[in-house]
Amino acid sequence: MIDHLDTLRTHYKEPTPRALAKQIAALEPHSRKFISLSPFCVIATGGVDGMDASPRGGPPGFVRIVDDHTLWLPDSPGNNRLDSMTNLIANRQIGMLFLVPGVDETLRVNGTARLRTDDECLDAMHDERRRPKVVIEIAVEWVYLHCAKALMRSKLWSDEVRVERSVLPTIGQMINDQTGNAAPAEDQATMLARYAKDL
Repeated sequence: MIDHLDTLRTHYKEPTPRALAKQIAALEPHSRKFISLSPFCVIATGGVDGMDASPRGGPPGFVRIVDDHTLWLPDSPGNNRLDSMTNLIANRQIGMLFLVPGVDETLRVNGTARLRTDDECLDAMHDERRRPKVVIEIAVEWVYLHCAKALMRSKLWSDEVRVERSVLPTIGQMINDQTGNAAPAEDQATMLARYAKDL
């Protein structure tokens, strides 16, 4: 088992100067453009119960760039577990990974977050469907573009690795199996229709 940085480093080369230099302290034109094109990000948070990663999505640019050091992420309807926001109350640190369909590079943003419910913020993030209940405001501490290797290996955007939804049971059936619920599972079409009302 590796439990010391010096031991870990013996297994790897030192990072290149470029890999270190690409970490910057503010959003500049390229990172701003990347975020404006992104319809999907994953946020990572940690709290008293451990770590959590949560997907977030919306129209491209759903994460608002307020300025070079600030992002606003509206909280859209979900399962109401509030895992990420519960973590942020305990620990304000947040990591974000932005993806743009068809682009193999990703953008990483780390910082601290606070939960806002003031009218100025909520009104500014009101879209054609709703006014959010909460906006996560991220104070950007560092930003960097992540190389394409992971998405190239996974061929994430390639049709050749695309999986038909039917290869898995419906989410209702899988959750029933996991929880021991014997009730009839909601079929995929019903689930999609129900979700569509509250996207």
